Amino acid sequence: MSFQNLLIENKGRIQYIIINRESKLNALNKDTLAELHTALSDAFCNSAVGGIIITGAGQKAFVAGADIAEFAGLDVAGGHALARHGHHSVFDFIENGNKPVVAAVNGFALGGGLELAMACHIRIASGNAKMGLPEVTLGLIPGYGGTQRLTQLVGKGKALEMIMTADMITAEEAHRLGLVNAVVGQEELLPKAEDLLNKILSRAPLAVAAAIKAINAGLHNDQDGYEIEIEEFGNCFGTEDFKEGVLAFLEKRKPAFKGI
Repeated sequence: MSFQNLLIENKGRIQYIIINRESKLNALNKDTLAELHTALSDAFCNSAVGGIIITGAGQKAFVAGADIAEFAGLDVAGGHALARHGHHSVFDFIENGNKPVVAAVNGFALGGGLELAMACHIRIASGNAKMGLPEVTLGLIPGYGGTQRLTQLVGKGKALEMIMTADMITAEEAHRLGLVNAVVGQEELLPKAEDLLNKILSRAPLAVAAAIKAINAGLHNDQDGYEIEIEEFGNCFGTEDFKEGVLAFLEKRKPAFKGI
């Protein structure tokens, strides 16, 4: 499928989804969010794709935020609808996806851009990355999961500080806080993301998907994370990958997982 605001590139079992609005610092407008949903849906359903790397075109920005011009005519109902649709179609959709999604954060990741990175399962940042949630400077708060995911990642106190001051933080501070998993030079950003994702892709894919589901369950008050873990653990015993993993262990060889 052809996209206007995304570039899709495949490298082995890794699919790159590149937000390609460099002149707008890759800001998320409605069309880009719609294309992201379509691209992610295709990737999650494509058996040839094992995992996804989301990044931004160019060196200046991962995603510098939402397209604020689209907010101008919204009222309360419009604001509710905008946030709810974004949650369901992109941000929660990524977090609850059945395949690992890595954010490769280059440059600015602000507002909706940081929220997009936080929705991904793992974040790798280049040394020039700057991150923040500046919504209060517009009379808003983060609306795509930022208040929840930032708190989960860095703790309540720091999340309140970052959101209420609207201050940006450096990649190194983000790493110290646990907001990103690693910081590397710009030229090493994509190779690092690929290395990490390829290591994950060498593991049993159904077990990886089960781990994502169980971990996410523990973050929701309406679910019992321990019970979901028990259920998913038991389900793994019914897979061919489990049989292959045990046999490979006993035979002292690398397993050949097939995702079945």
